[in-house]
Amino acid sequence: MNRSQVIEQLPGLRRYARVLTGDAWAADDLVQDTLERACSKWLLWRTGSNLRAWLFTLMHNLYLNQRRALPALAPLDIDEVQDLLPGARAPSDDALDLERCLQRLPADQRAVLLLVAMEDMSYEDTARILGIPVGTVMSRLSRARMRLRALMDREPTQGSAPATQAGSVAAASTAPALRRLK
Repeated sequence: MNRSQVIEQLPGLRRYARVLTGDAWAADDLVQDTLERACSKWLLWRTGSNLRAWLFTLMHNLYLNQRRALPALAPLDIDEVQDLLPGARAPSDDALDLERCLQRLPADQRAVLLLVAMEDMSYEDTARILGIPVGTVMSRLSRARMRLRALMDREPTQGSAPATQAGSVAAASTAPALRRLK
């Protein structure tokens, strides 16, 4: 493993960590932990194999281990507590942005969507990184895309209720889709 090969992977690792954790500081910590693990386990990497997939696998496993180590907290829906947060409300505050919508996806769907759509990984590499069958990758990707469309197409209102199923289907057909190019 050559230093420049690892450096080439840093932007992708940072993007993936940022969306996995939802926080820039935690993402930087996760990237650093991943690089430390890669340095300590470098003998396990086979020359000629896919370094990118190996590093993403290390990161994904570290992220899961860190999440398991945290005490179980009840999930917090930001929409339920937004009125308790400090700061003035503006009409545009009700609109959901992409990062917030990504954080609302289930972790397993978000991981597949990010690896395939954002990091342009093949289904096979994604399956290898996550340790799941290729069919599961395709299923999770499909569900993640549908859920993301529904979240992005949601009408911003004070009561912010999810869009109706019929409205989501109609909007999903006109919304730009995240597609694999390969």
